[in-house]
Amino acid sequence: MTTRTLLRSAMWLVPASVLVVILALSGCPGPKQAVATGDAASRVYIPPGQYDEFYGFFSGGFSGQVTVYGLPSGRLFKIIPVFSVNPENGYGYTPETQPLLMTSHGFIPWDDAHHPELSQTDGVPDGRWLFVNANNTPRVARIDLRTFETVEILEIPNSAGNHSSPFVTQNTEYVVAGTRFSVPIPQQDVPIRGENFRGTLNFIKVDPQSGRMELAFQILVPGYDYDLAHAGKGPSHGWVFFTCYNSEQAHTLLEVNASKRDKDFIAAVNWKKAEEYLAQGKYHEMTADYFHNIYDERKHMATSERLTKVRVLIPSECPGLIYYLPTPKSPHGVDVDPTGEYIVAGGKLATVIPVHSFSKMLKAIENRDFDTVIDGIPVLRYDAVLAGEVQNPGLGPLHTEFDGKGYAYTSCFVSSEIVKWKLGTWEVVDRIPTYYSIGHLLIPGGDSRKPWGKYVVALNKITKDRYLPTGPELVQSAQLIDITGEKMRLLLDFPTLGEPHYAQAIPAEILMKNSLKVYPLQENQHPYAVKTPEQARVERKGNEVHVYMTALRSHFRPDNIEGIQVGDRVYFHVTNLEQDWDIPHGFAILGANTAEILIMPGQTKTLVWEPKKPGVYPFYCTDFCSALHQEMQGYVRVSPRGTNVPLTYGTGQE
Repeated sequence: MTTRTLLRSAMWLVPASVLVVILALSGCPGPKQAVATGDAASRVYIPPGQYDEFYGFFSGGFSGQVTVYGLPSGRLFKIIPVFSVNPENGYGYTPETQPLLMTSHGFIPWDDAHHPELSQTDGVPDGRWLFVNANNTPRVARIDLRTFETVEILEIPNSAGNHSSPFVTQNTEYVVAGTRFSVPIPQQDVPIRGENFRGTLNFIKVDPQSGRMELAFQILVPGYDYDLAHAGKGPSHGWVFFTCYNSEQAHTLLEVNASKRDKDFIAAVNWKKAEEYLAQGKYHEMTADYFHNIYDERKHMATSERLTKVRVLIPSECPGLIYYLPTPKSPHGVDVDPTGEYIVAGGKLATVIPVHSFSKMLKAIENRDFDTVIDGIPVLRYDAVLAGEVQNPGLGPLHTEFDGKGYAYTSCFVSSEIVKWKLGTWEVVDRIPTYYSIGHLLIPGGDSRKPWGKYVVALNKITKDRYLPTGPELVQSAQLIDITGEKMRLLLDFPTLGEPHYAQAIPAEILMKNSLKVYPLQENQHPYAVKTPEQARVERKGNEVHVYMTALRSHFRPDNIEGIQVGDRVYFHVTNLEQDWDIPHGFAILGANTAEILIMPGQTKTLVWEPKKPGVYPFYCTDFCSALHQEMQGYVRVSPRGTNVPLTYGTGQE
């Protein structure tokens, strides 16, 4: 596919007048690099019994999940359910996990997950937690990387389109979240006009030991569209930078009306100054309505708490809290280099890549070198904060990451390429095509103080001629590119699930040493757990029947139950008594209108079943567990309502 074809296919994304300017000023990219030859296959081949070097965590986009791939092999290892129900293991179906998906709008079993973000210590990913955002119904989730399970979800009030999220500060002091769609704050019935809308920048405090999140404060900002974020590091630690577009505050035909100004903004927030204002009591307590959902690993149970207050800072009342840096044009990504000095913006419609200087920003603030003030937010003069501009970077620059060797790599959506350029001189030194329409990119540790480098991964939106066709919808693509030499070389492309927007990677050795293999049975505090087969039983409480069941290779106990009646609500509380690694058991029963459950060693999960007709209903283990897996089954007898069949249970041995 030629650059000309790509431009033609992408023209609908850009207003005609803007596209003409981009083409005229930027020109087409030069010659492209070819696919690596010779040892490319050996570079990505992982022999049997050996492990990939990196775990890559990819957002699932509209799937609401996170996917885990090995790098360099591109093999899919796991789908982590986060914001969407998952029939593979019962997530979101079971009473234990349903509370994680509660919101002020009710039970929401889906969302649009965009940005996985690894926790950091001293600006380096540490392998403790992975955060990911819900774009549609604003939420932030935390995944425990010991178990690769979602353990916490916090709803964000006074927000819509939680897109500039959930990026972390240098020591994971905060996770941030900004509003992509500005709305009336507080929500109310008003005419749809830009002047009626506001935005919020949210700072979520993270407990350094448990990881538990708390919405610490919000900053009320003008009603622009806040898109992405990254925190400062080193000298810029204490600051967070958010891109925003639609400074026109358009509310219709944004593809035209939000592209009129030459520059939009990066919002630079001094969160340490915010902490000072909070300590001084210079905040407003605003009524809010949002949920905080936490999973207890020992109880194997999630709970929901409904919260009603949030602390809000007003920039006009808090001097020094926030500044705007003018940035061309419709910026998407904002990325801070490993030294913490350079702040790189990706203007989707810009003809250059602007690089701001943190030290020059501080100097401009000290000198009050402002163009204007908007709602109490000083707008710094562009030339006063500019370190340099990357010329002719390609069309549609979006996102930049760093290799730790003085080079930056920027994805260019319209011209479908990655551009490599040098920090300090801003010179483009290499470019490589991607197939096709790259969005974000990934370098292991590429947004941290100490990137591991080695590879860049392109996350591409279009794959027309790359894979076997699968009807009208084609799979999306990731491409693994070697960056160890002067020239980038394509090694591999592999299909990805959902619509990956963003990804991060970390060396496998960091995670593997902390990986949890079993849940200790003696620590199981689930209220319906049973620790031995002898404790298995069935109890009736009115129309509720609770089955305390054990699973052990290769039988359930009890495996015969009689006395259930039509209209009963039956809770199968199944405890997996195994204490060996990778021996889960599944449970399903005929006619259940929820998913199966998949129970890890030492864990308890619940399947809820409401029989509608009399009969004998089989249940069975859904996960192959032994040579006698097929024999791991049982029966439940269901009688008409009001009959006198006694409640009995057993295994045929009692």
